[in-house]
Amino acid sequence: MVERVGGLQTQYAPSPYVALWSRMHAFRRDALTKALEQRRIVQGTMMRVTIHMASARDFPLFIAGVKRSRQEWWLRTHRKEVEGLDMEAVSARIREHLKDGPARAQRLVELLRDDGFPSVAWSGAGLWVELVRVPPSGTWEQRRADLYGLAEQWVGPSAATETEGLEHLVRRYLGGFGPAAPTEVASWAGLPVTAVRPVMERLPLRRFRSEEGKVLFDLPRAPLPGEDAPTPVRFLPTWEAALLIHARRTQILPERHRGAVFSIDTPHSLSTFLVDGAVAGSWHYDKKRIRLEPFEPLPQRVRRELEDEAKGLAAFHEG
Repeated sequence: MVERVGGLQTQYAPSPYVALWSRMHAFRRDALTKALEQRRIVQGTMMRVTIHMASARDFPLFIAGVKRSRQEWWLRTHRKEVEGLDMEAVSARIREHLKDGPARAQRLVELLRDDGFPSVAWSGAGLWVELVRVPPSGTWEQRRADLYGLAEQWVGPSAATETEGLEHLVRRYLGGFGPAAPTEVASWAGLPVTAVRPVMERLPLRRFRSEEGKVLFDLPRAPLPGEDAPTPVRFLPTWEAALLIHARRTQILPERHRGAVFSIDTPHSLSTFLVDGAVAGSWHYDKKRIRLEPFEPLPQRVRRELEDEAKGLAAFHEG
């Protein structure tokens, strides 16, 4: 499932657990924690230079596709601070400090300082040497994701190329979000559209025309649900990628509600619920209950469906 949705954004550790609970039948919290412990799922900095969970198969390909652009973005962002800083030397020291096993972020910051590097070096180190957040750090049970290990030790070395990574990113996006323009895939991956467009044009993808006349690409045999496909109520967590700007075409988040879901006070977004496949309100867990805050009045039938689903989500929180 993590592969089918193109990875899960994970700045808040419980978010991927709720995301999977909403998408899978009889999902249990310990299933994801065990997958992390067994190294089948990996947590690290990937698309848009943000924390994601991805399968061990996807992780090296995602990294290969975004690595060069991530480094270029970081060097531009910290242009004045990194003048003369040798990031290859920084990454070599990180590898040395982690060769015997994982270490906490604060310890790595201190070690780099002792090596004579400025404090900004740590903020970019993970873009030159691939790091994973090692469980139980970053799980439901231990939410602060500050224990780091070398990806090459955790999931093995990778020979994936940037070209292979870019093609894989395109396929995963289309598999998770449906027909899309190159700009949307690029926005999701955190890449310049000039890196994505040629990849999409050369891959054997299906092509459509949007209402505005734009060319949309999709996987060759991807299913396209009909207008009468059932859309039961669902609960989404914070950091839900299906609500971000790149996924605007899905219309899961009506534009009239975007300002309520994303704002200066809630850049992570609210936790939301869906009615008829679209965001209709927010929710939060409080005192063993799911509290619903609809954006507009709801029919009594829909309210009952939400309350029934909310009982399951409350039980999920209780474990």
